[in-house]
Amino acid sequence: MIRSLLFFIFLSFSINAIAIQSDTSAYQVQRLKINSLLAERSARFGQYDLSLNARTGIFGLQTKNDLKNSNEILRNIILNDNNIFRELKVLMNYKDQEVQQVQSNASNTSKRIEGYMLTIKKLQDQNEQLKIKTADITEKKNTETYTIIFLIIMIIAGGFFFYSKLSKKS
Repeated sequence: MIRSLLFFIFLSFSINAIAIQSDTSAYQVQRLKINSLLAERSARFGQYDLSLNARTGIFGLQTKNDLKNSNEILRNIILNDNNIFRELKVLMNYKDQEVQQVQSNASNTSKRIEGYMLTIKKLQDQNEQLKIKTADITEKKNTETYTIIFLIIMIIAGGFFFYSKLSKKS
């Protein structure tokens, strides 16, 4: 009996050390619940082992009460196992929910990245179009400037030409 109690205490401390991993709070609470059920199962199994060795009858034989006690402890172990399975299912549901949440976050992040990439591509295309327009405008401006300078030179040259013709006639 003392052995099983010491085993139970040791197991509960070791389970607590294992359960301090970083998970979501609900998941961690569920793990602690399952670990306590497992520790309880281990303690009951130790009791069952002790009850099998109990011999309170005449000449050191087992009595019906010894067997009933062993069967009752075994029944409690089975009920505890059923609780463990039920809680494990809840734990698995938490894990599935976490996996779905991670997948959803990954999908949303992927969509945002694709949107950013499309926006960058669109802005790059607009930048290229603006560069082409700027080059065209600059070229037209240069052409117009050269045309105006050429016309001014022609007018001045024509004025000198007519002025010199008029000066020679007079």
